[in-house]
Amino acid sequence: MKQIVQHLNNGATLLEEIPAPILKDGHLLIQTACSLVSSGTERMLVSFGKANWVQKAIQQPDRVKLVLDKLKTDGWKPTVNAVFNKINKPIPLGYSNAGTVIAIGKGVSGFKIGDRVASNGPHAEVVVVPQKLVAKIPDNVTDEEASFTVVAAIALQGIRLVNPTFGETIVVIGLGLIGQITTQLLQANGCKVIGIDTDPSKCKLAEQFGVKSICSQQEQNSSILIRDLTNNIGADAVIITASSKSNDVIAQAAQMSRKRGRIVLVGVVGLDINRSDFYEKELSFQVSCSYGPGRYDYDYEQKAQDYPIGFVRWTEQRNFEAVLQAIACGQLNVQQLIAQQLPIAEYQKVYEHIARHEAIATIFKYDLKKIHTHSITVAVKKSVPTNGTIAMIGAGNFASNIIVPTLQKCRANIKTIVSEHGLTATHLAKKYGISNVTTDVRQVFSDHEISTVIIATRHNTHAQLCIDALNAGKHVFVEKPLALSISELDAISVAYRKSKSILMVGFNRRFAPFALKMKELLGASNAAMNIVVNVNAGILPDNHWLGDKATSGGRIIGEVCHFIDFCSYLTASDVEAVCTNSMGNSEENVSILLRYANGTNAVINYFANGSKAYDKERIEVYQQEKTLVLENWKKLTGFGFKGFSSVTGAQDKGHYNQFKLFYESIKNGVAVSISFDSIMNTSKAAIAAAQSMQENAWTPVQ
Repeated sequence: MKQIVQHLNNGATLLEEIPAPILKDGHLLIQTACSLVSSGTERMLVSFGKANWVQKAIQQPDRVKLVLDKLKTDGWKPTVNAVFNKINKPIPLGYSNAGTVIAIGKGVSGFKIGDRVASNGPHAEVVVVPQKLVAKIPDNVTDEEASFTVVAAIALQGIRLVNPTFGETIVVIGLGLIGQITTQLLQANGCKVIGIDTDPSKCKLAEQFGVKSICSQQEQNSSILIRDLTNNIGADAVIITASSKSNDVIAQAAQMSRKRGRIVLVGVVGLDINRSDFYEKELSFQVSCSYGPGRYDYDYEQKAQDYPIGFVRWTEQRNFEAVLQAIACGQLNVQQLIAQQLPIAEYQKVYEHIARHEAIATIFKYDLKKIHTHSITVAVKKSVPTNGTIAMIGAGNFASNIIVPTLQKCRANIKTIVSEHGLTATHLAKKYGISNVTTDVRQVFSDHEISTVIIATRHNTHAQLCIDALNAGKHVFVEKPLALSISELDAISVAYRKSKSILMVGFNRRFAPFALKMKELLGASNAAMNIVVNVNAGILPDNHWLGDKATSGGRIIGEVCHFIDFCSYLTASDVEAVCTNSMGNSEENVSILLRYANGTNAVINYFANGSKAYDKERIEVYQQEKTLVLENWKKLTGFGFKGFSSVTGAQDKGHYNQFKLFYESIKNGVAVSISFDSIMNTSKAAIAAAQSMQENAWTPVQ
């Protein structure tokens, strides 16, 4: 299928051929009829892409700080690689879509196949959208009109925050697409509306809808005019829908407001606020968040956990429905806002000149008769089936930043990449010359040329994908964790023991050069030791998927398993029992004590409340009057070792050695260096550690 994407590294806007997305639980698969160009948002993305590196940095100072923090802890090479991998990824454009439901995921209610719906899907021929971001289109609303729904919901949410009352005077600064919609919806609320813009044509358009307009390019002082139009009172509220880097817009909004007026920012403007402007009038100021309550809430959008209507009357989905109802009953006229309608193939007519933003609204049209497939061929290569032919399932950050580039260094033969939406997989395939891209994982399991599957999806999918791959006779590499429960581990064990396959989990740290050196220095005596692992993990953003235990398993199962395996590697023994103590009953800050069969004690301190300037990982080992200290995988210091004091080097967490050994194993059909029993012990220990935290007691590892 075709999809419009933006390359942020060079500003190129392209119509890419990618596989159609696969249906997911809780989602709807929609064949697009129309999609609306959001000129403001998309213009900013295009402009950012075309900016040079210095300009990009100036535009995103918060991201620059994150880069500098990473530079301090990880060094220049990992930081540069991470930045380039991030900026080189294409992103989908568009978020206001109308089409027809062609498939319904498990758990979805209130929709049926054939329904016409509006959603926040991108400019693509087929989209997959969570049910809470979809609304049915009334029969008397056309697809073209319905494609305005999501953009109009942005305007509506700004109005809801202003909370206008009948008869109030509301000023709208910025009469672009969202501004024009805002003025109409305010009038439907019984408000007197005054619109301000620098473009005379936009002012003229607003006047066609009964709005009093002021062209700020022609009028020297809009604030004085507003006072004249309000009997010297000032505006009851101001909604800013403009896009400008200037601080003048917010200052003008304050000057034209009455005492105790309200200002709501929907657009993007400079926010260097003059305190006296707000202090003297006791003005309130609020920034509107997208479509309304529920936006960026993982539980609401991805799990369909609705807010009770008695407490949150207008969620983003209910805002969608309200917009469609306003169009249906004639309160919102979007037909007159349409400047042009183009087939998706003519997309460049829009993006070549988007900086001028002359057209208020442009609609892309799609061919509803076209058949879409879930697989495409990206690079034509003669396939030579070998024991080492690989399929990659997952194309997220870790897969694209670490796994695929490392496999390329190992000269691994990757035939297919799988991802849910197809875009990231297509990008990776083009970048590394990989033949096939699909969104349907079943095609990997049925492909007899593929001998090996690498799983790098979200954690809650690992176990079942691993079982399916083993049952299909594939060798399997699973990025940690292997599973989220004992029952899943048991099912994997059954599948593994029935197969003749190699199974490995991505416990890469034991393969790091410094880890190998530590093992050499400690020797093969199997004597008990004390190990202290300090992990300065950092706080997760509130909406990060790792914070959702149902998806990630939590930070202990999902991340601490790395360090459990490393301790097991050093001591060459199995964990017998674990005890976890947490701060505030949260996995963000935990201390985990591990008791090993050979008498070793290990403590893993996994903290999120430390400074980002400090080392991310620090490991200390005490054994037989000797001590080793490993600092962030860049320096190893020994005390009490004859002929060894310290060694430094570039940060290397073992990914290359890990994949090199794994690839050699699958090509030659020999066992990997981590035994299946050790993998199971580590996985069970991580699950036991999470259980121990809840039970506040020692938990055996069985």
